[in-house]
Amino acid sequence: MRVAVVGTGVIGTSWARLFLEHGHDVVATDPAPGARERLEDALGRSVAFTDDPAEAVAGADVVQENGPERLEVKHQLLAVLDAAARPDVVIASSSSMLRPTDLARGAPHHPERVLVGHPFNPPHLVPLVEVVPGEATSEAAVDAAMAFYAGVGRTPLRLRAELPGHLANRLQAALWREAYSLVERGVATVADVDTAITEGPGLRWAALGPITGQHLSGGAGGLAHVLEHLHPGTEALWADLGSPTMTPELAARLVDQVTEVAADPDDLVARRDAVIRAALEART
Repeated sequence: MRVAVVGTGVIGTSWARLFLEHGHDVVATDPAPGARERLEDALGRSVAFTDDPAEAVAGADVVQENGPERLEVKHQLLAVLDAAARPDVVIASSSSMLRPTDLARGAPHHPERVLVGHPFNPPHLVPLVEVVPGEATSEAAVDAAMAFYAGVGRTPLRLRAELPGHLANRLQAALWREAYSLVERGVATVADVDTAITEGPGLRWAALGPITGQHLSGGAGGLAHVLEHLHPGTEALWADLGSPTMTPELAARLVDQVTEVAADPDDLVARRDAVIRAALEART
């Protein structure tokens, strides 16, 4: 299968690695100066590359679009892809925030093949891919996307509604909101927040989701017991959660503190990837 990777930043490069590892032919495109060299350095191999996105998708069986997260830019790019790709080819956008119905307006010829295929960084390691159809998306396109992602070892999750941020990013945003509030109020540092997750619930969440994990904490009574006995305290916590405003002062505090924690980003990436691989291996 020939896969066009449109945009070769962090996400596009990781997608390309995944597709190549599963034996697909990859043709990549990115207008940024030096994009080909950076991609090949990251992959450690040469790869088919063109500066022309229309050329990249002309013979593709699947298109994974990873352009900038701005609707007007996506529309300009999707218009080119829609005109050049075969009518039956799915155009999946890696967009983390934009609605597929809005994206499809940039593909007037075949909006039925446009959907969101949102990965989690790094896509070549993290299995989840959120597949989000828009109002015009055909069931055939959804089925094709689900089968394709499953075929490259991902866990595709079809969403039942279009929401900004889809599903997992909304869950993350809820956590970030309280994390930022705690830092803003001086309750905790960035390092404290990260430690609280990595040494606590994050370990459970790697095996079980938050609701199933809560069910186990209820013993024989399960979630019903938890909800019956702990819901007043939970509601009190909800009422006490912060609503931070991203002021310049808060942004500076977060950046300063995370820079102390992440003094060596390359080492952090290596540690992150090693832990992800170990967790995936343990689960299987």
